[in-house]
Amino acid sequence: MNELELKYGCNPNQKPSRIYMKDGKDLPIQVLNGRPGYINFLDAFNGWQLVKELRKATGLPAATSFKHVSPAGAAVGLPLTEVLAKIYWVEDWENLSPLACAYARARGADRMSSFGDFISLSDVCDVSTAKLIKPEVSDGVIAPGYEPEALEILKQKKRGNYNIIQIDPDYTPDPIEHKEVFGITFEQGRNELKIDDEFFANIVTKNKNLTEQAKIDLAIAMITLKYTQSNSVCFTKGGQAIGIGAGQQSRIHCTRLAGSKADNWFLRQCPKVLNLQFVDGIKRADRDNAIDLYIGEDYMDVLSDEAWPTIFKVKPEVFTKEEKQEWLAQNTEVALGSDAFFPFSDNIDRAFKSGVKYIAQPGGSVRDSVVTEACDKYDMVMAFTGIRLFHH
Repeated sequence: MNELELKYGCNPNQKPSRIYMKDGKDLPIQVLNGRPGYINFLDAFNGWQLVKELRKATGLPAATSFKHVSPAGAAVGLPLTEVLAKIYWVEDWENLSPLACAYARARGADRMSSFGDFISLSDVCDVSTAKLIKPEVSDGVIAPGYEPEALEILKQKKRGNYNIIQIDPDYTPDPIEHKEVFGITFEQGRNELKIDDEFFANIVTKNKNLTEQAKIDLAIAMITLKYTQSNSVCFTKGGQAIGIGAGQQSRIHCTRLAGSKADNWFLRQCPKVLNLQFVDGIKRADRDNAIDLYIGEDYMDVLSDEAWPTIFKVKPEVFTKEEKQEWLAQNTEVALGSDAFFPFSDNIDRAFKSGVKYIAQPGGSVRDSVVTEACDKYDMVMAFTGIRLFHH
């Protein structure tokens, strides 16, 4: 089969719509369930490239949670801690498969952004992973295969209409890619850049102690950025993205957005948040929204006399600004990747507030020396990769 008709394009008025292969080649995918749409396939194919590269770079199973052609989260299959399992709402966390751990991390880092996501898995979807996916609000999943029981679990989602795509793991696209805009065809070579340890060899700061874990985290950041709408910045820690700032016109806005998400991720691990007692039967999305409001500046929205009894069993204490700052000061060893150079040192100042210790960016700005000096002030390690990673 070299063509698949779709319901419509990006919007319902954009018809007809299809995906197809030129020159009579077969599509490298099979739709095992559901009817994926135009945006679903864009998310699926971008996400599949991301997890395939993460798998190759780290040797670990990988997963990503995509929304609107940018990842909300990405991770490799390192074991969960008890605290991470709690903030990701994962039960029986000690018995998860590595692939399930990767998905729990990818979905859990930014649960609000992952709501209604499209999932990409680097490995055959096992039962452990399927059981994590089943209760979440998600549009679909792409993987190189599915265990029979896992496939049956996933087919139960969305009243039997959950989108399940199987992709040929050996499929290799042509080295030249094309895109049509306004009736005009664009052509370019595919971005086949390999990201490995050598990618971070050019360390320009006084501190040159780039740890092995930092190399993994920076690789996750840069591979994630490779498939994130530009401009983009990615914060990572412990084998996963913890904050992604995508599609901003200003670099500092990318850094602020990604940093605020990384802060939220860490604040959720504070005992004051972990010990929140929710009413029985609260929906996952309502619970996640309440947590986001509680740790943000809109906490009175969930602590008002009218609101809190519908959310919490016991009215929580106010999470003060001073308490948040004290907790955030404990977040360290965070890595940061940027898809293009930092033009000003304000990005470094903001990154430091979120515990960033390691940075990878292309370099090439006329203010590189100013940015490097800022890193030296905070005793950061920064590598210039020399390669921009714009994605549009």
